[in-house]
Amino acid sequence: MNFADRLTRLPHAYDPVEGEEARAALPDIGGALSDLVAGAGGCSPFLKSLIVQEAGWLRGAFDDPEASLAALFAALGDTPGDRLPSALREGKRRVALITGLADLGGVWPLEEVTGHLTDFADLACDLALKAALAAEIRRGKLPGMTEADVATGAGMVVLAMGKMGAHELNYSSDIDLICLFDETRLAREDFHEARTAYVRATRKMSSMLNDRTAEGYVFRTDLRLRPDSGVTPVCMAMAAAETYYESLGRTWERAAYIKARPCAGDLEAGARFLRTLKPFVWRKHLDFTAIEDAHNMRLAIREHKGLGGALCLEGHNMKLGRGGIREIEFFTQTRQLIAGGRDAELRMRGTVEGLARLSAKGWVPEAAALALTGHYRFHREVEHRVQMLRDAQTHLLPNSPEEFDRLAAFMGRDTGELRAEIRVRLTEVHDLIEGFFKPEEARGTSDAAEALDGEVIARWPSYPALRSARAVEIFKRLKPDILSRLARTAHPNEALLAFDGFIAGLPAGVQVFALFEANPQLIDLLVDIVGTAPALAAHLSRNAGVFDAVIAGDFFAAWPGPETLKAELSARLAAESDYERALDAARRWTKEWHFRIGVHHLRGLVDADAAAAQYADLAGAVIGSVWPLVEAQFAEKHGVPPGRGAVVLGMGSLGAARLNASSDLDLIVIYDAGEAEASEGRRPLAARPYYARLTQAMITALTAPMAEGRLYEVDMRLRPSGNQGPVATSWPSFQNYQQEEAWTWEHLALTRARVITGEPGLAQDVEAFRQQLIRAKAAPENVLEAVAEMRARVASAKAPAGPWDAKLGRGRLLELELIAQAGNLMAGQGARDVASGLEGGVAIGWLSDGDGAALGQAYALCWRLQMVARLISDKPLDPEHMGEGGAAFLLRETGQEDLSMLQDRLEGVCHRAASVMDAALMRLPKGR
Repeated sequence: MNFADRLTRLPHAYDPVEGEEARAALPDIGGALSDLVAGAGGCSPFLKSLIVQEAGWLRGAFDDPEASLAALFAALGDTPGDRLPSALREGKRRVALITGLADLGGVWPLEEVTGHLTDFADLACDLALKAALAAEIRRGKLPGMTEADVATGAGMVVLAMGKMGAHELNYSSDIDLICLFDETRLAREDFHEARTAYVRATRKMSSMLNDRTAEGYVFRTDLRLRPDSGVTPVCMAMAAAETYYESLGRTWERAAYIKARPCAGDLEAGARFLRTLKPFVWRKHLDFTAIEDAHNMRLAIREHKGLGGALCLEGHNMKLGRGGIREIEFFTQTRQLIAGGRDAELRMRGTVEGLARLSAKGWVPEAAALALTGHYRFHREVEHRVQMLRDAQTHLLPNSPEEFDRLAAFMGRDTGELRAEIRVRLTEVHDLIEGFFKPEEARGTSDAAEALDGEVIARWPSYPALRSARAVEIFKRLKPDILSRLARTAHPNEALLAFDGFIAGLPAGVQVFALFEANPQLIDLLVDIVGTAPALAAHLSRNAGVFDAVIAGDFFAAWPGPETLKAELSARLAAESDYERALDAARRWTKEWHFRIGVHHLRGLVDADAAAAQYADLAGAVIGSVWPLVEAQFAEKHGVPPGRGAVVLGMGSLGAARLNASSDLDLIVIYDAGEAEASEGRRPLAARPYYARLTQAMITALTAPMAEGRLYEVDMRLRPSGNQGPVATSWPSFQNYQQEEAWTWEHLALTRARVITGEPGLAQDVEAFRQQLIRAKAAPENVLEAVAEMRARVASAKAPAGPWDAKLGRGRLLELELIAQAGNLMAGQGARDVASGLEGGVAIGWLSDGDGAALGQAYALCWRLQMVARLISDKPLDPEHMGEGGAAFLLRETGQEDLSMLQDRLEGVCHRAASVMDAALMRLPKGR
């Protein structure tokens, strides 16, 4: 049954006289097209009038609708200014007609229909704006601008918002616009006169589009989405708008800017403005407070429009009502706001595209995204048909059976079936989205939670995190669940005290509590951390944003490796607009990865050795990414580095690629200025002060306490001559010092040196020299004397903190690493790790196989103990105060059954190691 036949079976829906008049307007159109014209005209008086009025144009447009629209748009672009208002109205009729028929006939899908309507809106705005601006320029009212500037909007841009911004306009949409001008194109003294002209041009553009004439109107235009629209002019300076959003912008405005798009005028200036608003729209942390803000907006709209209560199809608002289009848009935009600051791929304007991307990224279940996409398409189809029938900006379903019959006929559906489907779809949307937005009511506290220490809980309201009413409201909903989870731990009151420490350290609570409410699994992780590693929990309270990484999708994925890390951080830094923001971005990124390593170690996903290597990879990636950033920033003022450039050398644990959770970084900077005496820049510097100041800038970049804290503590004392020497060392001076002046302990330290980043050629030269020097300085007498002296000096200067001190004391880490360095140096080998140093000592006959095994066992146990100690506490390890969780972690990592056995094992292996060292330092290698 064809379209017209379906309509004629519903007497209330179809007017056969109107239908035949529409068909008669195109007597030479036959078959399905003739039926389509008759059906559309007989059902919708609006479409019938357009068919009759534009029959001549429509006849040719049927052959190739896309080409007809392209020709129409091109002709409008050539229209003189005095004919433009009439031509735009004619264009609107034709665009609405061909898209309406293509939609009804199933020729174009939803996105193509809304896309063509939006493309016309873009063109209409651009032409109307430029005509208005040209008139102002001809009258001399825009100082500094000529008619040549009209092509770029003379510094003014129109931002399309809402459905227009997302290319989702419907048949009777009004268009939401924000008009701005780029004040930087104006002289200071011309600002006020130019602003007045821009305001006049905006009003003229709006009037050309909005005013009803005998030929109709183009688009109803709404300019109220601009900042503080009740008191601000209809066209604002970009700087003023930016200031407003930075200081007073609200969540609904952030959501609105997801769809914002420059559509007319100076498109490049509009794109720049939107880039400046990225920090406002897309927050650097996962922003779960947007959920509650959006929920409150939904409730406010319902209350304002009177749309609450039970679902009734008659007169139901398909846009703003229960289960309507706005619900789906809010759902999509809220999820985008939550995660879009971290993932730029989520910054999609379209609703359907946004749902698909959110699903692909794991932020929305695939089934939910597919269901909402289907409902959204259906809702928009119903909305379009209602607007075609009434030629009005309406979203209301019919109020009478007759009107519903007409709507059903227009959609090719049986009325009863259509009503049932609309009800089912509205209900499904409401149920799905209400479950996402509406916070669960607070549940009662479990019996087990009643046993928790009430005095601890009673002091929570006095903490800074619960200072605001909003934080209190969210925490009130969370509290029963948190207490129940704490009560289920092995030692509830111990876990409660640890959680108390976490919440006491939070400077504010809204963001963190909203994050927990949206992701309850994070509470389990937090309980695990606070009950095991108080130091990590304290770090969390100061840097709660690292929780973002846990729910970003790949937190528990395999370790990516140093090159991937460096590439990721470098890309993150390159995306920032200035130097300080880049350094803060580096701090946020590093904290998240540092936290990830700690959690993986805590939960047994990696062991101490793997965690140590990962901490070193992370530090290397940071240095490798920040050094070029610092170089580029320094070069802007002083020119590029003179000569070959410089390298950053990692010493100590960094050089050996084994760091713990609280390691600082031992660094040396070596530069090769070659024949260059100075840099070439705006403010040139001689080579030596250039590299000294560049090195200091690098130290500051790593250590300065910024808004996001610091990256690392840095120690430069291992450079030639220590604190007495220059902060950066020239390549010739470094070679001469190491060959002629350095102490043997400095050669021992060099066995662990590793170039982290810098000029590749110089890096190769430094490494080749390091290996050559190690072979040349391997004399056992000097090495053993130096080791014995250093061992005695450390023992007299630094007493161990107690029996659990893994670093200091006889047979502990410092002594074991020193012996390994001696093994590497006397064996003349370039290896940096402890195991290779012990093997080298065995190979040259200095250590026996048994000696090597004893030292290796002591090192392995002390290293695991140190890794655990530095993760769970910033104080010396004390089993009596580490808690059950920390003790369990320590025993798991060291493979012991209880703490008593572990202490006995530690004392035994370290005593044996100390005895081996005592004997080894009294003899020369047999093979040397």
